[in-house]
Formats: sequence, structure tokens, C-alpha cells
Amino acid sequence: MALSSVLDENIRYIKEKLPVGESFDLMTRHLYLGQTPAFFLGVNGFCKTDLLQQIFSDLQDSAYMKDDRVEDIVRYMDGKMGYAQASLCDSWEDIFRNVLSGPAALFIDGFPQAILIDARTYPARGIAEPDLERVTKGSRDGFVETLLFNANLIRRRVRSTGLVFSMHSVGEESRTDVAIAYIRDSVNKELLELLTRRIDALRVTSLTMGAKSLEELLVPRHWWNPLPGTRMTERPDVACSYLMEGHILVLVDNSPQALVLPCSVFQFTQSPEDYYKSPAVGTYFRLVRFLCIPVSMALLPLFLLLTAYFPDTARAWGVISEGGLTKERLFFYVLAVEFLLDLFKYSSSLSSGKFSGSLSIVGGLIIGDMAVSLNWASAEVLFYGAVTLLTSLAIADTEFADAIRLYRIVLILGTGFLGLWGFLACLALTALSAATTPTFGGMSYFWPLFPFNGKALGRLLFRSPTPRAQPSRIWNRGKVHR
Repeated sequence: MALSSVLDENIRYIKEKLPVGESFDLMTRHLYLGQTPAFFLGVNGFCKTDLLQQIFSDLQDSAYMKDDRVEDIVRYMDGKMGYAQASLCDSWEDIFRNVLSGPAALFIDGFPQAILIDARTYPARGIAEPDLERVTKGSRDGFVETLLFNANLIRRRVRSTGLVFSMHSVGEESRTDVAIAYIRDSVNKELLELLTRRIDALRVTSLTMGAKSLEELLVPRHWWNPLPGTRMTERPDVACSYLMEGHILVLVDNSPQALVLPCSVFQFTQSPEDYYKSPAVGTYFRLVRFLCIPVSMALLPLFLLLTAYFPDTARAWGVISEGGLTKERLFFYVLAVEFLLDLFKYSSSLSSGKFSGSLSIVGGLIIGDMAVSLNWASAEVLFYGAVTLLTSLAIADTEFADAIRLYRIVLILGTGFLGLWGFLACLALTALSAATTPTFGGMSYFWPLFPFNGKALGRLLFRSPTPRAQPSRIWNRGKVHR
């Protein structure tokens, strides 16, 4: 709907659509620019009030007005408004969206347009290192909840003339800003076109959980696919490294993460720590993380399988120190330890930083000792459970580690109820679940293993020296499925 050239009609329409007078944070002000009536609309807390006061003080200064009336709004804005970020708008939808996002609007009598003054400011926390992606060396900055700040952190590292931030709006009520970041010369054009079309076609009320909600809308998956379908990072250096390799970043306002598209399972085994160490040390720790994935998933189920169904083999291999435990009791021990370890990890992650370390260590020692004394667990089960927890914590991505935990529980249940055949059947179901994990654009989740690309696989398995690790070309991941 277009604006009216009569100021009173515009004010009346604003009061119909917005809770002016009811909501304390909406600011309005009647002004006079010489003899021309004007009306100001903004959101308190989103506008730099000292800057707006200076702008309006200058506009109402008689020295600014050659005549008593504003005759040409374009000339007036260009000649009288010294602030850099000012533009004209003649659509109510765009005006309301901008005002509720931060810019202020100035309506002048006699013109069916409003001047948008982008003097916005947002409440924001300081830029600090993300808790879940810490490194011993390297940068200490991380994404925050303000989209503009996150774009600045990327632009500061990638000063390419081809870097583009394409802005979109998602949510019929929330109108959340979503930015697609890419480099024009290296991006997959088909994937970019598909992503743009998908985001513009979304019809949702709001992005309740920000980037996570958008991820589930872009890559819907079934309950039997717990593995993450997109890579999310809070580190600008990690996001920029993917950007230089031809990936697409999706930034969502109010979310301190960047979505990385497309995604493969090998992205969850990498860590920025690898590149802040020497190539040999970085390669070693990367291979250790690779080893932690099968150990975390299969160690406890294999322990249960050997001790419950092949006790002689378990004693011969030194898996257990003594026998005498029934299959049912071993199965109960493993389930109890799995539940207790998850409880410790969950409670310590939600506790205050002052208590989480002591809570996990002291609580683990006390409860573990009492569990063995009361025959609620055995020392062997506690040991293998602790090793499983350590390998789970060594996996770089927490969402990927949580998916591995679910696979482990399925393997434990299958082994406990059906023995060897249950373990093999659940292992096959786990492999099927991982193989059918959906990704954006339908690209292979196991690239470059399938389809096979030896050079790309070598770059993912081994930490290359910096001169060889430069993204000289973009890897071909296959056809985009629409």
C-alpha cells in the first residue's frame, strides 16, 4: 500500500497499524521543518537518540531553510540531511519493516514518501571466543547476535571485491533478517539459486530458534537421521575458510552462528586447532579425532557383547578381570553407566562455570565409588564408560557427538536383547541412517569418499602445509538436486 501525500492520513494509518500510545518503546514526535509539518516514528533503544537530536535540531534551524516550506523532498534530503544513511520509501510494508528493525522514519506533509534514517543501534554483547570452539592459539573473536557485526567480522578477513551479502527476510511476524554470504567467482551458481529460492519461498510465522529453525526448514529430516545435515560454526575464521573454498554461508539475525552449505560428514572431524599447530601435530590430532568416532559409538556395545555372550574370549583378551556376572546384570550395568555419564555431561554443561568442573569430577568419583560398592555397576563398566565419554568429548562438533551417542544407545539395546545378531542388525541400521542423512541440494553426505575424490579426501584426512592448503580451485561435489 502506498503512502498518502496528506500527513494527517499517514499519521492516522500509523496509529491503526502500530500500538502507538500502548507500547512504551514506540517513539513519535510532531515536528515543523520551517512552516512544513512533519512526523517522526522510531523505536526507543534501536535509534541513536543523540544523533537523531542533532539531525532534527539542524533540520529545524532557520538557517537551513531558504524558504518557509519544503518544495522538493529529494532535493531537501540530499541538500539538508547530512547523515550518510538516508533513503526514500513509498511503501508502508517496507516502512514498518525498517522501523521495527531499527531505522527511523520521517514523514513530511505534501509528499507520499518517507525519509528512512538508518541511525540504528542494537543491544549487543562483546565479541568473545565461543565456548564450544576454543583453541589454545589463534583469534579470540566469535560471532554475536547482531547480523551486521557478524558480516563485519567476515568482511574484515575477506576483503574481496566479489564478497556478497544478499539480504532476505523470513517470518511473516518476526521478519527476521537472513543474509546469504558468498564469493561470486567461486560459488556454485545452481546451489545459490536453489538456496535463494527456498529462503524466499518460506512461509512461517517466525524463526523461533534463529539459525537452528532455519536449518530445519531448509534441510528437513526424519527422526531416524540424528546426524546434523548442515555445519554450524561460531568462529569467523572457520566461516571464512569455508567461504574461500566455495561454500555458502547463511547468517541469521539474533543468532551467533553461521550455517555452512553444502555439508559433508568430514566437516565435523575438523577443528581450527589443527591449523594453529604444525602440520605433523595437526594431522596427528585430526587422526585421533577420526579414531574417536568409532570408539565412542562401538566401545560400550562391544564390551557388552564380549562380556555377556563370549565371556571366555573377554577374559582371554583381558577385557574383564573376573566373571560371574549374568547377561542381565551386565546389560543393566551398561545402561546405568550410560545414563549416569549423560546426566553428568548434561548437568555440568548447564551449571555455572564456577561449579561445573567440580560437579562433574567430585560427583563422578563419589557416585562411581558408591555404584560399585552397592553393586549398581562394576569397575570395568565404569572404566569403559569413562573412555567412551572422553572420546565423545574429543569430537569437535557437539551436535555430531550427540548423534553418535544415540547410535551407541541403539547398539547397546540391540546387543543386550538379541546378542551378536542384534549388534549386527543395529550396526546395519546405523549405517543406513547415516547414509540417508539429507543435505541441502541433495549432495552426497560422504563426499569426497562417495563420489570418490582422492585429492580432496587427502586434504580432509591430513593437515596440509599453508602453501599447499590454499584454495586454488573449487572441488566438484556433483550435481545439485532440486
